[in-house]
Amino acid sequence: MIKIAILTTANQWFEEYAKELLNKVSNAKLFFDHKNMEESFDIVFILSYHKIINKRYLDKNKHNIVIHASALPKGKGWAPMFWQILEEKNKIPFTMFEADEGVDSGNIYMQKDLRLVGYELNYELREKQANHTINMCLEFINNYDKYKIPIKQQGTETFYKKRTTKDSELDISKSIEEQFNLLRIVDNKNYPAFFYKNGKKYILKIEETNDENR
Repeated sequence: MIKIAILTTANQWFEEYAKELLNKVSNAKLFFDHKNMEESFDIVFILSYHKIINKRYLDKNKHNIVIHASALPKGKGWAPMFWQILEEKNKIPFTMFEADEGVDSGNIYMQKDLRLVGYELNYELREKQANHTINMCLEFINNYDKYKIPIKQQGTETFYKKRTTKDSELDISKSIEEQFNLLRIVDNKNYPAFFYKNGKKYILKIEETNDENR
């Protein structure tokens, strides 16, 4: 039986989905720190994990799998799905690849598109991202012989920068319609949208409501 590990960061958005994946997979264990993984595994799914894993730990396992929301080698780096939404894209490619010591540079197992409708907000985007990730993991397990040999990345690489609080700033000279994609991706709790007027900073939070009186 294939031994599987799921590695994610504790107390962050993907943890509940990592536990959901754990419940759907036989002979699997969940870890929040790669240094606690004393045994070797056939497959390690490294999902929304924010620590650097050195080669010594990677070499213990047969497959060390990462899923990245872009068509690698394009869109390496940070928050690729959100950057693509700002580019007005509703078809987001996800790449499953082998982790190595480079930046999103490992060989590719599969690529699958996530299709959006164009008005999902942050929490809905996260849910769709997570479910798509889970489905790709299950696809790899259930069709292992089809995907077990990865291929090298081909093409010109591009990079997305890390998003900061500054990237949530609205331009008050533009309409809501023009900036709706930005409002879709902002995190109301940690990185809310904001703007400045008359030297004062204003925070703007967005949520969907079923208002029958509108």
